Amino acid sequence: MKVFAPGKLILSGEHAVVYGKPALAMAVNRYVCAHVLDHGSPLISLDFADLSYQCNITPDALDTLINTIKNKYSSFKQGRFTIREVLQKPFELAQFALGLCLEMLNIKLSQGMHIHLTSTIPMGCGMGSSAATILSVMHAMANHAGVVVPPKKMYELGLQAENMQHGISSGLDLHVSLHGGCCYVKDNIISAKSMPTVPLYLVNTGTPQTSTGECVTKVAHHFKQSSIGDDFANVTEAMVSALHSDSLTGFKSSITANHDLLNKIGVVPEHVQGFIQKIHALGGAAKICGAGAVSGSTAGIVMVVIEDASLFTSLCDNYGYPILAVSGDVRGVYVDV
Repeated sequence: MKVFAPGKLILSGEHAVVYGKPALAMAVNRYVCAHVLDHGSPLISLDFADLSYQCNITPDALDTLINTIKNKYSSFKQGRFTIREVLQKPFELAQFALGLCLEMLNIKLSQGMHIHLTSTIPMGCGMGSSAATILSVMHAMANHAGVVVPPKKMYELGLQAENMQHGISSGLDLHVSLHGGCCYVKDNIISAKSMPTVPLYLVNTGTPQTSTGECVTKVAHHFKQSSIGDDFANVTEAMVSALHSDSLTGFKSSITANHDLLNKIGVVPEHVQGFIQKIHALGGAAKICGAGAVSGSTAGIVMVVIEDASLFTSLCDNYGYPILAVSGDVRGVYVDV
């Protein structure tokens, strides 16, 4: 059995969505895949191919792990830990998700299982790899145990796990990966929108030196001490209107305005700013699509909208940025037996 969970792009509303402001996001055809096989021993065997990490762990050991991580998260909320100290290794997120699934769904494994995890989603680059990892392993565990989990319950479990990674999760990444399609969220109500048909490209500027959780913590004062959240909200609404009227000009304008706001809160490194300015000079529009970075020179994925891709391929070559092929995903999480 293989479980596929798609990645996502936030088209508008990064950071602001954490504070209840509207956002627009879409699922894309890059996936975390959890391949599940029976295991002869009572152990859970984990193989994270992209991290070159393997381990064998018992359900009791997983239980101990999640309690340790929960205690660290409590210390984070009390200001005694940074969010990066809660999960210190990338594979701990998947382990926590598995352990939480066993605990909260009261799953008793009759035999061991082997989970081989692979991903085509760039890690830590703003495309929802954390949410996709959580959902793929949780669905794999539940399906392997023959437990039917309603989407709402799966979302709630996923949100608990993602908080360990991001500090405060808006839940948008999880919803988009779980259900697929294009989603608009406002006042904690999520509704479906039509997939954008604009000429959209992704450019990978490299994994940020700072995590999503660190960025969320660092920029919190902007949203608590000013009205910039309302500015983000206005940009998102403008983008929704542009897509509804099929206005490429309006869509590009809202991307540029969103970029300016992300720049204002300090999550667009100077090197990436220079790249985006050159895209604008070519008649396109561009912005980061995740949390960005509060230090270093890389910021994860940059979304580019431009009519003629040949206009910026040499620019990407000069910067050493690969262009990623991507299209929308309407299925969300799915199982391939």
